[in-house]
Amino acid sequence: MTGTNTSQDGLLTVALADDHPVVRAGLKTLLEADDGVRVVGEFEDLPRTLAGAPAARPDVLVLDLAMAGESSLSAVPALLDRVPGMRIVILTMQEDPGFAREALRLGASGYVLKDAAAEELLLALRTVRRGSTYLHPALGAQMAMLDASISPLTDREIQVLRLLAEGHTNTEIAQRLYLSLRTVETHRGQLRTKLGLQSRAELVSYAREHGLVR
Repeated sequence: MTGTNTSQDGLLTVALADDHPVVRAGLKTLLEADDGVRVVGEFEDLPRTLAGAPAARPDVLVLDLAMAGESSLSAVPALLDRVPGMRIVILTMQEDPGFAREALRLGASGYVLKDAAAEELLLALRTVRRGSTYLHPALGAQMAMLDASISPLTDREIQVLRLLAEGHTNTEIAQRLYLSLRTVETHRGQLRTKLGLQSRAELVSYAREHGLVR
């Protein structure tokens, strides 16, 4: 379902993209409890989001990180291209700072966790509308730590390393990161090369030493 942005001056217009109807309904109720916010569109998957966002023309699109088993991040540049001036806030349960960094790199302006308080989401929406970036505070701290301690690794390699250290198989890592099995194997090879470590045990030990897993 889509809507038309008929906002008055100062009104924050928002579109919601999430594949769970209950989540969308809850977000709409939460946001419209604020007199300064209007929800102008709702989308249940990426194709509908890409088609409907230009008609809704929201100030901010609240985008679920993954819908129907498909990562939404790759669609961020196309969405921004189709709706000039629109900002995107990623709303997700995924606390991995690698996802947050990738979202910002692709053009998203904010990254908020689904268990955040309503006030935080509203703050994020208003922050990005002004042209600034909003990142969940805990994730910002983790990203700074990773920058300082694991600079040779890419964000994706850090994600693979973390999941590997948590005991996941290559197949499970591929499913969680929406990657092919071959790509995961390539990342593991790069980890061994860059870190000079060969065994899984060595990689796990490295991840623990650098705070990637508890």
